[in-house]
Amino acid sequence: MIEFRNVSKSFWTGTQRKVILDQASFRIDVGISVGILAPNGTGKTTLINLMSGLEKPDEGEVLRTCKISFPLGYMGGLNPKLNALENTRYIARLYSLDPDYVEAFCRYICGLEEYFEMPIATYSKGMKARFTMALLLALDFDIYLIDEGMPQSTDAEFNRKAGSVLRDRLQNSTVVIVSHQPKILEKFCQSAAVLRDGRLTMYETLEEAKEVYNYAQ
Repeated sequence: MIEFRNVSKSFWTGTQRKVILDQASFRIDVGISVGILAPNGTGKTTLINLMSGLEKPDEGEVLRTCKISFPLGYMGGLNPKLNALENTRYIARLYSLDPDYVEAFCRYICGLEEYFEMPIATYSKGMKARFTMALLLALDFDIYLIDEGMPQSTDAEFNRKAGSVLRDRLQNSTVVIVSHQPKILEKFCQSAAVLRDGRLTMYETLEEAKEVYNYAQ
C-alpha cells in the first residue's frame, strides 16, 4: 500500500512557485493497478519519485507498507562506468537475490548481446531503457512504478518479452503508471486518477478518468 496524507510539493522556478501537489490525500492498494493521467509539465516524474521515496514532500507524509520499485528508467543505483553484467550482479546483491539469476534474466530480456559487457555510459538512450526495464522486472516488488509507460523501443522482440513478463508480474503485483496519454494505461490499469493544478482525483474506472481528463484539455 502507498498512502499520501495531506501531501504538498512545489518548486521555485526562478520566477514563480510551481505547485505539484496541494494537500493531496489518496491511497493505492496492492492488487489494483492504477493509471494517473497528467498533462505534460504538471509533475508526473515528481509524483513517481515521491511514491518511491526518491523525493520528500514539503508537507504531509507518504506511507509505504509493501515493497515498492524504483521508477522505471531511474539510473541512480547504477554505475555508468561499469557494464551491464557488473551492474546486474551488484544490484542483485543489494536486494539479496541470486546474481546468476538476475544476470541471466536481464541478458534474456534486453538482448544487448556483446554490449552487455560494455560500460553503460556507451549505451544509446534506447539501450539504457531496455536494460533498466529488464533490471526492474528481474527484481521482486509488490508495486512497480512506471513514468510514461513502457520504454520506447523499436526492438519488437524486446517489447514482446518485456510486455509478456510485465503481464505475468501483474498476476501477483501492482503497477502504477503516470502518463499524459490515456492509451498507454489501457493495457495494464483497472482504475485511474487525474492530476491537474496540484489536485489528484481518483476514479473507480479508467473510462471515467479519461472522460474527465479529455474534457478538461
